[in-house]
Amino acid sequence: MRSTAFTITAFCATQVLAQLGGFTFAALLPTLFGEWSLSHSEAGWLSGIFFGAYALSVPLLVTLTDRIPARSIYLSAVMLTAASHLAMATVGEGFWTGLVLRVAAGIGWAGTYMVGLRALTDEVSGAAQSRAVAANAASIGVSGALSFLLAGWLERSFGWDTAFVVVGMCSLAALLMAFLLFPRRQPPASTGGKLFDFRPVLRNRSAMAYSIGYCAHTWEMFVLRSWVVTFLVFSMHVHGSKVSWLIPTVVAMLMEVIGTVFSVLGNEMAVRFGRRRWILLVMCISIVCALGLGFVSGISYWATVTACLVYNAFIYADSASLTAGAVGSAEPERKGATMAMHALLGYSGGFVGPLTLGVMLDLMGGETVFSWGIGFAHVAIIMLVGPTALLILKPRDLEGDRGAR
Repeated sequence: MRSTAFTITAFCATQVLAQLGGFTFAALLPTLFGEWSLSHSEAGWLSGIFFGAYALSVPLLVTLTDRIPARSIYLSAVMLTAASHLAMATVGEGFWTGLVLRVAAGIGWAGTYMVGLRALTDEVSGAAQSRAVAANAASIGVSGALSFLLAGWLERSFGWDTAFVVVGMCSLAALLMAFLLFPRRQPPASTGGKLFDFRPVLRNRSAMAYSIGYCAHTWEMFVLRSWVVTFLVFSMHVHGSKVSWLIPTVVAMLMEVIGTVFSVLGNEMAVRFGRRRWILLVMCISIVCALGLGFVSGISYWATVTACLVYNAFIYADSASLTAGAVGSAEPERKGATMAMHALLGYSGGFVGPLTLGVMLDLMGGETVFSWGIGFAHVAIIMLVGPTALLILKPRDLEGDRGAR
């Protein structure tokens, strides 16, 4: 019988390889602006459509795990992920082909991230489950860090298409690992309810509070993830900064590493001091950071790097706490449906947020300190939704949280 530690490690290692291409496009965006002659709005579409495809497909894929083994769905999704990356390298040549392939990659992400999380949480329970959710979130942070770093190095050394080939091969490695390591577990017996009836989930005040908060959270997270390399390139050029090592893709990698640590620590803080209290505090700090981030680019490149690192840390500090809250609040027979609603709301924000920033940059005449400042400031307004939902719906803390009643 496998230990809990082995189970979590095996799942998370597979997730890292499967998700390694998640931010390859964001890392390569400054190059693809020229290669594909993109406008900021088109770049916003290509960034956001990935999360839009995720948001539309995840309710189907994750809810199906209440009837179909999560392992089967996961394997199919990883195959699609690998195919989309390899196709981007071979046939991706502009906005429209890129759009189709980004949709395919988004569907693949939906069938790996949340479906993989469902498979993992079926194997652990109690306090270990909350920590398993944090570990899964950390694995995505690790893959994001490697995604930025690897894409930047491969693009400079061999060309942007090579970066997509490499992450496609990594997805195939994840396919093999999942086939060998993921348990063949059947979903729990149905209680007779309709599979796609989300009304019980919508009536679950705790799960919905955490999921609405997650929508605001992913809006800000994916605005920053999608645009940070382009934003840092802008600041570097404005100030004529010549850097040899702390280039934008390396900064993005550091953001993911730091974010991974803060995601895990944030969940521990939620366990120790109360989940709702911790998330409220972090969200309020994030709002302040969003208001000033874009304008900092007018000070210096190093100030911009520092502001991005600090803001990113607080973005991540409630990431695992929100997801663990939704999963832990779910009824056992509705776990898949609850996770589907959580992901749908969350990644709807991930779709609209990057697109909104791209459109705003075009409407304001392109990249300036003012346009970046206003572009990021809109995130602060959206973020107000999170604290409002938590204060009105008053979600309960989880079993094992210090504030649990």
